[in-house]
Order: sequence, then structure tokens, then C-alpha cells
Amino acid sequence: MTTDKPYLLGHYTPVADEITATELTVEGALPPELTGRLLRNSHNPKPGVTPAHWFKGSGMVHGVRLREGRAEWYRNRWVRTPALDGAPYLTEHGPDLAASTAGTHVIEHAGRLLALCEANLPFELTRELETVGAFDFDGKLRTAMTAHPKQDPVTGELHFFGSSPFPPFLVYHVADAEGRIVRSTEIPGATASLKHDFAVTRRHVVFIEGNVTFDPDEHSGIPYGWSDTQPARIGVMPRGEDGTRHIRWFSIEPGNMLHVSNAYEDGQGRIVLEGPTVDREGFRLSWNWWVGAPGRGTEPNARSYTRRWVIDLAAGSVDERIVDDLPVEFPTLNEDYLGVENRYQYAVSFPDEKGYGGYGVVKYDRTTGARRIHRVGDARLPSEAVFVPAAGAVHEDDGYLLTVVSDLKQDASQLLVLDAAGLDRVAAVHLPRRVTAGIHGSWIPDTALDGSDA
Repeated sequence: MTTDKPYLLGHYTPVADEITATELTVEGALPPELTGRLLRNSHNPKPGVTPAHWFKGSGMVHGVRLREGRAEWYRNRWVRTPALDGAPYLTEHGPDLAASTAGTHVIEHAGRLLALCEANLPFELTRELETVGAFDFDGKLRTAMTAHPKQDPVTGELHFFGSSPFPPFLVYHVADAEGRIVRSTEIPGATASLKHDFAVTRRHVVFIEGNVTFDPDEHSGIPYGWSDTQPARIGVMPRGEDGTRHIRWFSIEPGNMLHVSNAYEDGQGRIVLEGPTVDREGFRLSWNWWVGAPGRGTEPNARSYTRRWVIDLAAGSVDERIVDDLPVEFPTLNEDYLGVENRYQYAVSFPDEKGYGGYGVVKYDRTTGARRIHRVGDARLPSEAVFVPAAGAVHEDDGYLLTVVSDLKQDASQLLVLDAAGLDRVAAVHLPRRVTAGIHGSWIPDTALDGSDA
């Protein structure tokens, strides 16, 4: 198949089949506490299919099974949703929430593996990545589910939302640690603005509405576009049963943020929120890449710089600024610090909109302002770096970063294990194929799957 679509070329070239490989070659020594699965999701249309938008490509989950210093297997499987076989999202009866690409993220909650796409229901997978089917929390979930739920590290609750270009625009859900939805509530004042991610602090839920909103004239299959008339806002809501009664919306500078780094209450009770954002031109360059239109950037994200908002609830004000000039995306952290003040954050660095600069895994020290980059090498693209704590960890960055690197020169991929403190390479697992550059993924320790030995 010949194509000029950037999301079907280079690092993003889809793989054509499903394979399983065992007893993978390891360079270095895998820490024995890395016993579990690294799962990564990617948009991977079937051979002969050219989606009109990067995000419309069918989901394929790639997994690497590690156990006590060995790399036992690699496997990749399409998420077998109705959309994989061409079923439409919009039907004569309205949206089909099961007709999902399921290609954005893959998580674990309450022992279930769920492949996610924000316009649809989650899809449950087996531990071997076979598809079980759409999962609606025993009929309690009647909206779509964001691809970026937040699991509270203290309570084990899963916080998530469903957004829609039509009323109700935003519904907030909480599932308990056993996977039962215990709260669903419509958020007052929300609009049709695209809401891809959000934040949860110890005391608040934080929603972000940027300038990208519903656009019925967009025909790529993702009906959104930049609007100068759509207000950019941050919504702050107390956690708890009656939180919606007290939600407040704060105006911010124009822009759009896809992914939150973290949010927390500081010592003065202010809410600090951080994440990569794009301006109007950055969104235009990025969107044109996502749809394969002329006038696009060289990367899927252009002019994406980390921004910090400090929301003073008492004063009713927001201070915001760009805190780094390096183009980055896919921010991560030690998830034990989700919702509280974190010192360290990680991200993937990209060339700028003109193609200058390289790929790497970035570590930020928010206390000193220092920035460290692990360069992965020419024609090599790392995936989102997933943090895994070390055994007996004492400090926030005692642990490892797991990233799958696509190597165009070798037409191969490796799972790199980096020391999260210094970004030095600890080990590399050679995978049996070049893995399609993905979106998001998770480390799933065996203990999260009922202590399974499978």
C-alpha cells in the first residue's frame, strides 16, 4: 500500500499480523522486581485500510512479559471491537459506544485489563491480550469513558469522565477499588470543548477546556477543530458527593492541552496544574499531521511546551506560564505522587516544528529546575516512559523507566529499562519486530492481576 499519510509511515507504519515470541534476548540485567507486563496501545489499521485520521486507526496492544530477570514473551493483538470489522460509530439509533478503535490507552483496574478510547466504552482483555468484549461496569456506565482515568493511590478509586459534543457534555464517574461505579454526575457549566485528560488532587477534581471544540464541518471522523470563540477554562470541583454544586470555572489563555503531568494543592491551598500545551499554530501543525493534510509539522505534536497554572481559589485568580522551551509530550510520573506535590516528572522530547532536535526521554526536577535527557539515538523514537518503583524504594525517583524504542535503521524495537534517578540504561530487551509507535501504556505488576503466575 502506498500512502502519504504520516501516521502510516516511518515509526508509525502499522504491523500486518499478530505474533507471539518467547524467551526474548536481554542485554544487561533485568531487575527481578520487574515481574509483570508492560502493555502499550497503538493505532494500527488492518492491511489495506487507510483511516482519515490517525486516531481512527484500530487499536493494537503490544505486550512484554517480564518475570524475575527474564523476558518471557512478546505478543501483539488487535482489540477485536466492531469497528475493527468496519462497524460505524454513528447508527440510525445514535452512537454505538461499542464501535471503538480502543487504540489510545490500556490500563488495569480491579484486576481487569481495559483498552480505552475516549469516545467509547472500554474493552476488556485477557492477560494474553485476547479480547473479552465491551465492559460497561455491569450496566452502570452509560457514557463514553476517557482514555485517561486516574487511580487514587490512597483509596484505589478510579476517577474518570465521559465527554460528548452534545449534552450532557461532561459526566464524572467514580469506581471503587473493586471496580464498581459508586458515583456518576453531570458537570454543570461544561461545554462541547474537547476534554481528553483531567486531573485529580487529594481534595479536588480539575477539568480543562481548551479552544478545540466540536466542529460539524470537520469530516475526518474526529469532528473537532480550533475555535477562537471557544473560551479556554479550567474547572475546579471539590471531591465528594456534592462537589458539582461548588464547581468554579477560571478563564485561562488560549491553547489546548491533551495530557496532564500532575496537579496538587500547594502549601497555600492553591492548585498547581502542569502539562504540555499547544497554541493555535501548534494545534494547526499537529492536526494537519493527524489527518495527513498539507502544512503539517514534522511530528504529531508541534510547539508543545510544558505550562504551569497556579489557581488561587481564595483570590479567584490564575497565574500561568510556560516553564520549559523543549518540545515534549506524553508526561508521566511516579504514580504514588498522583494528586500530591511531585518533584520529578518525565516526558518524551521531540524535534521542533522545523525538524530540529532529537528524540529522547526527559527527566525534570521541579525543585531545582534541572532537566536531563536520555538521547536514544538517530532514527530511534521512544514511547511514553512508564515509571516502576524499585524494590525497597525510599526516594521519589527510586525506580525504573520502561520505554519501547522504534528503530528505523534496524527495523527493530527494544524495550529499554532506564534508571529513573540518572536515566542510565539498566537493560534492553530485544523484541521480535519493530513495534508501531504507540500512544499510551501501563506497567501491570503480577500482584495487580490476583498474583497470577500466568
